[in-house]
Amino acid sequence: MTRDSLSQPSTLMLPGGEFTMGESSGDKFANDTERPAHRVSVAPFALARFVVTVGEYRAFCAEHAPNEDSQLPAVNVSWNDALAYCDWLSVQLGKRYRLPSEAEWEYACRAGTTTPFAFGHEITPREANYFYSESGERVGPGRRTRCGDYPANAFGFHDMHGNVCEWVQDGWRPNYSATTGESDRHAIRGGAWDYLPRLLRSAWRDALPEDCRRDNVGFRIATSDIPA
Repeated sequence: MTRDSLSQPSTLMLPGGEFTMGESSGDKFANDTERPAHRVSVAPFALARFVVTVGEYRAFCAEHAPNEDSQLPAVNVSWNDALAYCDWLSVQLGKRYRLPSEAEWEYACRAGTTTPFAFGHEITPREANYFYSESGERVGPGRRTRCGDYPANAFGFHDMHGNVCEWVQDGWRPNYSATTGESDRHAIRGGAWDYLPRLLRSAWRDALPEDCRRDNVGFRIATSDIPA
């Protein structure tokens, strides 16, 4: 694949700022991994509007999911795979791409909100792809949906709640009081198509081993290489 044959990813530049990361006030589903809530400053960066698609990932790994719709989120991609894709894309396009940090991811997901979801205190099947309601009723399609099928948040990012979980750069910390992260497990954010709404909240976080591949985990790219 040559540089000229690969399109620039669709990213949105965020000017940076300060926000409260972690547990949302009054969130009955908050847990200790999201505590303590704390103020974080985020430098300017750009983030992809969508997670990396099957078609985009195939440009890097030709044998990836040959029978799948190219507009579905790429899954069965480990954290190491995601980093390799970012390195490859950086070479192809001459711009340094990477995974977002946990703070950057949550800043973009919240889109200026302080509620459990970017859409408010509750989320509905019109706003995100998830499987069951909190009362146990099946409300979702039970599979991944194409990137962009659900509405964007106020910052313009799609599927930050549901569809697929997303790898971020950081090593796992069991809570925000921990000063160091694990080197072989990394955080995932956002929740997935087979989750309950409580696991789609802006503050929700979990971790997986860096070589783990699952059918509900993908990633989106970020860059700090932005015009002056």
